[in-house]
Amino acid sequence: MAISHTLEEYLEAIWRLQEKATPVKTGELAQQLRVTPGAVTNTLSHLEKHKLIARTPYRGLKLTEKGRVRALSVIRKHRLAERLLTEVLHMDWSHVHDAACELEHAMTDEMIGPLEKTLKEPATCPHGNPIPDESGRIREEKSEPLSHFKPKDKAVLVKITDEKSDMLRYLASLGLMPGTIVEVQEKAPFDGPIIVKVMGASYALGRNVASLMQARRL
Repeated sequence: MAISHTLEEYLEAIWRLQEKATPVKTGELAQQLRVTPGAVTNTLSHLEKHKLIARTPYRGLKLTEKGRVRALSVIRKHRLAERLLTEVLHMDWSHVHDAACELEHAMTDEMIGPLEKTLKEPATCPHGNPIPDESGRIREEKSEPLSHFKPKDKAVLVKITDEKSDMLRYLASLGLMPGTIVEVQEKAPFDGPIIVKVMGASYALGRNVASLMQARRL
């Protein structure tokens, strides 16, 4: 069954929000997609009609198994597109998310195998997020938000969960990219900033920023 680009974007957004909490609230989805709640309601009706989501009154919504499979297919294309843009076209990692959002809809299923082979079967996107395999399985490296770490803890950054351009540019300017080793030096009380050491330099990060970086303890 062919569905529109808009519906694919909704499925992708719902999947990303489900990674944080289930069920997904309509207001959260509207904010994620930068559209009005009214527009969301109309589109959700189409998704429900196609049995791609299930809604519970006053609680929220979630993907059906059919919807999850479709969402992961879009996620797979998106993350491979990001690899294509960074590795072949040499675009900056902070700019590829939005471009990949356009490119993913133009990629046919027949293109994915050859593209993956050309890219030497990458496990993650440039931001460290795992690429689903052709069966929709995701192999996640064990990690937790950097905001959970305590002073004197050392870790290697695994992935950045917020792929907005301004956030990625900021983190890159501090050297905070997947594979980088960081040490938590201080953690202010009452949700204050976290001081981290990166390649000999120390930086203060807000808790909200630290929570967007997943890291593996060393």
